[in-house]
Amino acid sequence: MAPASLVVQVTDLQRAAPASRGFTLIEMIVAMAILALLLTIAVPRYFDGLDRSKDAVLMENLKVTRDVIDKFYGDNGRYPDSLGELVDKRYLRALPVDPITQSSRSWVIVPPEPPLRGQVYDLHSGAKGHTKDGRPYSML
Repeated sequence: MAPASLVVQVTDLQRAAPASRGFTLIEMIVAMAILALLLTIAVPRYFDGLDRSKDAVLMENLKVTRDVIDKFYGDNGRYPDSLGELVDKRYLRALPVDPITQSSRSWVIVPPEPPLRGQVYDLHSGAKGHTKDGRPYSML
């Protein structure tokens, strides 16, 4: 009689084993649905933050470069003839990169009024579009 009870126990284990080996299809679907829900919340916030950080970097690059242009004017009594002159005379280590266009050559140069000498009075971004708060890049 001992062998029969042993066979029954082994058979019970074999029946229980397949169910406990992995996840059911329903569990996987529920997990994927929860993951998809979390991603629909997180991904837009990530890209919104990325756009806002590009706007902040652009504003900082413009502020620093404009400050350097003013310092150049204060030291030399004229405005620089190009942005490259600011680098050549070591007012800047390198031309700043416009984070929107990913280029240091897309800056729009504004020359000074006629009585003032030089070619670079101000600069704006050459990017098309608007910041996250609605201002055009060309007007920053």
